[in-house]
Formats: sequence, structure tokens, C-alpha cells
Amino acid sequence: MNTATEPAVVQVRVNGLGFRCRLDGPAGAPWMVFSNSLLTDLSVWDAQVAALSGRFRILRYDQRGHGGTEVPAKPATLDALIEDAAALLRHFGVSGAVVAGVSMGAATAIGLAARHPALVSAVVASDGQVATAPGGAAAWQERIDMARAQGMPAFAEATLRRWFSPASLATANPAIPRVRAMVLATPEAGFVACARALQNYDLREDLPRVRQPALLVAGATDGAMPRSMRELAASLPDARFAEIPDAGHLPCIEAPDAFNRVLRDFLAAKVRMAGNQAEIPAVGGSGDGG
Repeated sequence: MNTATEPAVVQVRVNGLGFRCRLDGPAGAPWMVFSNSLLTDLSVWDAQVAALSGRFRILRYDQRGHGGTEVPAKPATLDALIEDAAALLRHFGVSGAVVAGVSMGAATAIGLAARHPALVSAVVASDGQVATAPGGAAAWQERIDMARAQGMPAFAEATLRRWFSPASLATANPAIPRVRAMVLATPEAGFVACARALQNYDLREDLPRVRQPALLVAGATDGAMPRSMRELAASLPDARFAEIPDAGHLPCIEAPDAFNRVLRDFLAAKVRMAGNQAEIPAVGGSGDGG
């Protein structure tokens, strides 16, 4: 068995698009998969990979239209984002993985757990929703119009003010220029394609099939997200909620130490290593998630 731990960046073609993927951690270790948000790339998870790559084989990828992944010719749907993730996991022979996502990636991870349960042993969802919020379609249209009218630099500054906590903005948190660079590197067409997916989606009918243990995380200053993530955790059979103080929409990069603490606590409580998979104790209740 190959046990090399050198990171590998590869291009993989699935669902008609070329995806940039990165593998870290020892071959043969249990799998963990990370999915990025709108306007970021796989490096948004650098701090988590640094903390966990000694224990897990980690797959990261750029969602369609972002980072090093091709921009689709047509607007994306959340269904397409979920199937992208499923196709990539199957390409790499992944099953029984802990799958983590933030924002758009959180919705992707939840949908993947519901629709492809054999691929997912546990879910970590940060600052995401299971359906477009009331008025969300119009809000996303305003952001699309702003990006098109003013360009990505102006749009980036507005996004940073919305995403980061007041404390981070006041103290020039070093994550801010990193995220700014990710936003500026996102093609306008890639942003628009995935923003269209977020304008009109609804995973609520899928939630009864999410039987895996789940960690729901929200930055304390991310608007109504702490309340909605807490409510989502209460609706799932085996879920816990954690709030990250002094963090906004991307706590994994804004407050990585605090985020990593709750992530490690969850993994320690829920994940038992078995061969090359992350084995999860049986979830209470009937059914096996399909």
C-alpha cells in the first residue's frame, strides 16, 4: 500500500468539468472531505488540514467555477453540486468519509449525506442553510447585479464586511487578505453560476435521511445563522451545535483554533477508526439512511 504523505494536487474530470482536487495525509488513513463556500477555494480549509492530516486522508476540491475548477457553461443547481461531490468521492474510492462544508459547501455536505449515505459517515456543516431563505432569491440577484456592475474588487470589499466579525475587521485579522484574494480570484461567471444554485434550493425533504452524526457550527456574528443552525441541529437525530465566538461567516479561517477545538471534540466523540474508514457508532432510531 502506498503510504506517502506528500500532498498531491490533481485535475479530475467528472460531470463534464475539470475539478482541481488536493490530497493530504497518509494513504490508507480514514477519509475526510472538505467542500468550500461560494467565492472561496480549497485553501479556506488549510488550518483544518494542518490539524488533521496526520490522522486522516483528506480530499479537498474547488467547487465548480471556483479556484482551479472549470466554470460551467450553464447556471449550477445544488443538485449538481451534490452530484459533483459524489462523483469525486467515487473517483478517489472514498466511502464512509467525514464530510465537512462551509456555507454552500455545508448545503453540499448535508445533501450528500442524505442522498449518498454510503459515502458519508459523519457531517460537519458550518454556516449554511438547507433551503433558500425567504427573500433570498432577491438578495442573491442584488449581489449578482453588484458584481456585474461594479466588478469583483468592489464586490469583494462588500463581501468581506458582511462575512467577518466586527472584531476581526477592527484588528485586521490576517484571514481577511487571504479571503479577499480568493474572492478576487473567483471568475465572475463562476460566482454567478453558483449564486444561481443558491437562489432556489430546498433540502428540507432530504433531512429525514440524514442519519449520520452531525456537527452544526456557526460564527456568533453571522446574522441569524447561529439560531438557524441550532434549530437544524435540533431537527436531526444525532447532531450537536457549536457557536464560535468573535467569528462571522467563515469561522474555519477567521477563528481556526476555536473551530478546530469543536471539530476535534466531535471527531473524538463520534469517530472510531476502522481500517481505512471512519467508523461511526450506530445512530439511534429506525432505518439506515437509505
